[in-house]
Amino acid sequence: MGLLESLRLSFEGLRSNKMRSLLTMLGIIIGIAAVIGILTVGDGLSSSITGTMSGLGASTISISLRETESADPMSGMMGMTGKPDEEDLISEKMIQEMQERYAEDIAAVSLSESVGSGRAKDGRLYANVGVTGVNNGYFAVDDLELLAGRFLEDRDDEGGRMVCVVSDKLVSNMFGGDQQAALGSELSVEVGADRLRLRIVGIYKYEASAFLIYTGSERDISTSLYIPLSAAKRLSGGSDGFSNITVLARADADSSSVAARLEEFLGRYYRRNDDYSISATSMESIIASVNDMMGTLSIAIAVIAAISLLVGGIGVMNIMLVSVTERTREIGTRKALGATNANIQMQFVVESALICLVGGVIGIILGAAFGYLGSTLLGVPTLPDLGSVALAAGFSLAVGIFFGYYPASKAAKMDPIEALRYE
Repeated sequence: MGLLESLRLSFEGLRSNKMRSLLTMLGIIIGIAAVIGILTVGDGLSSSITGTMSGLGASTISISLRETESADPMSGMMGMTGKPDEEDLISEKMIQEMQERYAEDIAAVSLSESVGSGRAKDGRLYANVGVTGVNNGYFAVDDLELLAGRFLEDRDDEGGRMVCVVSDKLVSNMFGGDQQAALGSELSVEVGADRLRLRIVGIYKYEASAFLIYTGSERDISTSLYIPLSAAKRLSGGSDGFSNITVLARADADSSSVAARLEEFLGRYYRRNDDYSISATSMESIIASVNDMMGTLSIAIAVIAAISLLVGGIGVMNIMLVSVTERTREIGTRKALGATNANIQMQFVVESALICLVGGVIGIILGAAFGYLGSTLLGVPTLPDLGSVALAAGFSLAVGIFFGYYPASKAAKMDPIEALRYE
């Protein structure tokens, strides 16, 4: 009796005992469905996070002051706990020297100074804003889309001009959406006790942050209003230096490698500083770390879910042992008619493998459906990876062979005379 004959008999056995076969498969179905579903949702979540972070700029490098452990033992775990003195900050001279030294690697450097939250008002018209002072490089790093006018330029910063770039949301609230009317107009902005008179020179497209969910009215959304960095420093009374800067690496540069070189270069200025050092982290390395973390987490959860496969395999073995006992006379008859031990063993191993394989296929279909539904709810519809599907199918087949071998071996070793006498 060959493999094809064993498959035919196994299919007939499944058809004649549909309910028992389904219950036997249940553990395999649940296990495979859980594994496929979890891996699919994990891939979707990883893609969602990676896409969001990539949207922030995969080529960006964040450079910041880091408090040394000698200054504060808790700083390594909690970040910067104190306020650095002006001589500890990253100076404009350092930044200029860095740009000159690595001009072939750096596309732009973003500098910013927060002034505070406020409100632009004109009679009954208003728009909530967060006023931020920025340099020209900020717009390239943040990848803002210009709708009308221009971005802030170096001459605005050098001259301390009171000009601003506003969002299309502000234009909608204050100028009825007329961008041409807004350009060149003066805007009155209240920030705390200060009242600023600013001239609008540019309008950018507002895009909601993927990390923030706003539940208020569309009219009350607070958007960023950008003014020259020098004007912001003057208003906030801030120091000349910076505790954080962002660098945009050129498209053809390896941002992780650039980050390491920039950290080493700026770190030279802090060799004799016992309180602070420089840390440079590329978004590319953060994305890679997040992907690794999400992959490890998905696999760990999938392994836990796969424990049900072990339970399902034990159930298959139990049913196969019952089947061997029920078919003892059949085994004796086949041996009497010339069937070898190998023929009998193959029949039961094939039947066990078929049960697990069919259960695995059903589990893959259910897991793919639930995984796709779950990833769709996350906003990133994802289908299971073909490698995961192939692995799941192969694993379910291996479970069937492993747990079916003992009952098959027991059936093959039966004495035909004793088997024929069994009632």
